[in-house]
Amino acid sequence: MEKKPEGGDCLDNPVFAILEPLVLVTALSVDAFVASFAYGTNQIKIPFRSVAVISGICSAILGVSLFLGSLVRPFMPEHLAGVLCFSILFLLGIAKLCDSAIKSLIRRSQGIHKKISFSAMHLRFILDVYANPENADSDCSKSLSAVEAAPLAIALSLDGLAVGFGAALSEAAPLRAVLFSLVANVIAVCAGCLTGNKVAEKIPLDLSWVSGLLLIVLAFLKLT
Repeated sequence: MEKKPEGGDCLDNPVFAILEPLVLVTALSVDAFVASFAYGTNQIKIPFRSVAVISGICSAILGVSLFLGSLVRPFMPEHLAGVLCFSILFLLGIAKLCDSAIKSLIRRSQGIHKKISFSAMHLRFILDVYANPENADSDCSKSLSAVEAAPLAIALSLDGLAVGFGAALSEAAPLRAVLFSLVANVIAVCAGCLTGNKVAEKIPLDLSWVSGLLLIVLAFLKLT
């Protein structure tokens, strides 16, 4: 009698099949919420067209990384793919936790108006508008245009490149994840901007630790 592959029950579980991509896209949409919150506190509007650009770019990059991971997976031993998947997600989660501590330290010691040099996970991408939301509104229109939203979306989706590739090394549902990502990013941007608009004064909001914890949870889910 043929033995069932270890973890097969979890992979076939419909609840797990929905929970996994949901945790994945939630972790990746936290940064979009934080950035949009910062824009909201500066009374910079994000029109739906710009929201669609951010969500579309983030989801497209996630989809590409998931697709690439699914192409590599058949050529890797199952055990190695599982270990590599866990390692990528776990280490990225730890890196996000470190990012949170580093950014908090920078804000306390140098102030929020300094450029933030992101960790290696962000390819040391210098994103001034992330720390200074008012600079994103280059035409001083108090509205983030689609053109201005595109570079932000690319920066926010860099995490998705590594996370998506890692997740795809161990059975993942690319289409479901991309669809969830489209919805999650729209909700994150709209909710972040709306919440920021309701805040009377600018306050530093750092939720990187939430993203980090979710990635670590996802890593352990991959072991089940």
